[in-house]
Amino acid sequence: MARIGILFPGQGAQHPGMGKALWERFALVRDLFAEASEALGRDFARLCFDSPDDVLRETDTAQPCLYLAGYASWRALEIMLDGRHTVVVAAGHSLGEYTALAAAGALTFVDGLGLVAERGRLMRRAGDVSRGTMLAILGLDVDRVEEACLAARRDGSADEVVVVANDNAPGQVVISGTPDAVARASVHAREMGARRVVPIATSGAFHSPLMDPVVADLKRAIDRTAIGRVACPIVANTTARPLREAADIRDELTAQVSGRVRWTESVRRMTDFQVDRLVEATPGQVLAGLTRRIDPALPVLSIAGGDALENLADSL
Repeated sequence: MARIGILFPGQGAQHPGMGKALWERFALVRDLFAEASEALGRDFARLCFDSPDDVLRETDTAQPCLYLAGYASWRALEIMLDGRHTVVVAAGHSLGEYTALAAAGALTFVDGLGLVAERGRLMRRAGDVSRGTMLAILGLDVDRVEEACLAARRDGSADEVVVVANDNAPGQVVISGTPDAVARASVHAREMGARRVVPIATSGAFHSPLMDPVVADLKRAIDRTAIGRVACPIVANTTARPLREAADIRDELTAQVSGRVRWTESVRRMTDFQVDRLVEATPGQVLAGLTRRIDPALPVLSIAGGDALENLADSL
């Protein structure tokens, strides 16, 4: 029986048509889309399948759509595997942490959806106020990027912010903060030898102190939500340590909206659970690509829907 770890993607993986192949093939997936539409009063089939890129990039739309697509793809794979697997660990990148918790049973599907929708609304509100930005730095390790951020803060005023937001993989680090400070950090990074700097289209400076104004509201929503014990450990974004208890899960979800996503450490931690391979839920193959850079020896597959799902189930 395969010992697998599950990866759930975060914002940025969305694309028009996500989940459609699974929706057409599995009644369970159609039921989940219908349940989500009823719960939030939005037509998720239309949003996921027919929305243009600019609509799907909106934070309060992208996050519930990604949660739904990721959760549905995992449930479809469960059907295909028919008990021929053991999930020993899971993790989700930023928003994907909520999907991982729902897949592991700590959150009901609808409760997780409601939390994600509230998170997306609050993060968009914070972005509208702060007008922050994010940028990927390629070719430097995280310690050097931290040095670039420190230099940028020293050059600026006290109210400027720039921090490491995501340590995605060796040589791929995302920074987040106020526009001028982020721009200065990118200059320092280039001077240190960064290969490229790539702006990221987001509605705010996620995983930075610019999200702090909405943390209290998000915490209230988290505290109102029932959270149970997980069926398998979830490796936390902010600590790269396994989550099992409800109190620890609440603390993690409260902290991660403004805290760093330690993805490199998280993937390495997953290998402690003797996984045979990792499997990335839809949409996209971003996390599979990062995993190959973090640990080239660790087998990783992606669920892409349709025939790819069947081939993936056979390989497991």
